[in-house]
Amino acid sequence: MDRLKHSGFYKLKFFITPEEFKSILKLFEQKQAQFNLTNYAQTKHDQDQVLEAYKAFYQYFTMQEKPDYYPHFVYSVSLTNDNESSGFFVRNEGISFPYNQQWADDELPCLMLSFPKGFQIDIEDEKGKYYIYEDIREHRPLTYAFFNEVANDIKKMTKLLRFSVPVADALQEQKPSVRISKDALNDMCNSWIFKKYKLVINNK
Repeated sequence: MDRLKHSGFYKLKFFITPEEFKSILKLFEQKQAQFNLTNYAQTKHDQDQVLEAYKAFYQYFTMQEKPDYYPHFVYSVSLTNDNESSGFFVRNEGISFPYNQQWADDELPCLMLSFPKGFQIDIEDEKGKYYIYEDIREHRPLTYAFFNEVANDIKKMTKLLRFSVPVADALQEQKPSVRISKDALNDMCNSWIFKKYKLVINNK
């Protein structure tokens, strides 16, 4: 069906240090991006508040003792490029891994930055009103270019996360589609979650 032709999202999953995240926020600052919580009130956060929220998220997964809170990091990001009005979505996600022949109770962290592939066009024909999705790159080329700029900056400071979990008398490698920076990897190696599940980093 034509309607599904451009469905889905461009996505990038990653985990970086707050300092590295701050450098990515600077790109958004140049575009005068608005960060809104996804609550009913659509509460706006400035860049300092966004950075503080990310620090809380990051620290939860890198501390040596498990904190007694669970952080959520979920924002819709609205951008205005010339006369283009569009945006991204950024949210925390979990990376599941096996433990004792089932899924572990905890998950490793990442953020997912996403941007829709489709642009909804409302159409009417003899059967009535309906809609199709056209390629977002044709309707929001500047926003798409900015998404790529942010994604490329993150890719430059990261590589794919590779870690192993103990299974019976062996180690089983996990290959999630998540990118991680060297410093974030070092911080996470010493965290409560790595100790608890005896995880082993394969990234060199």
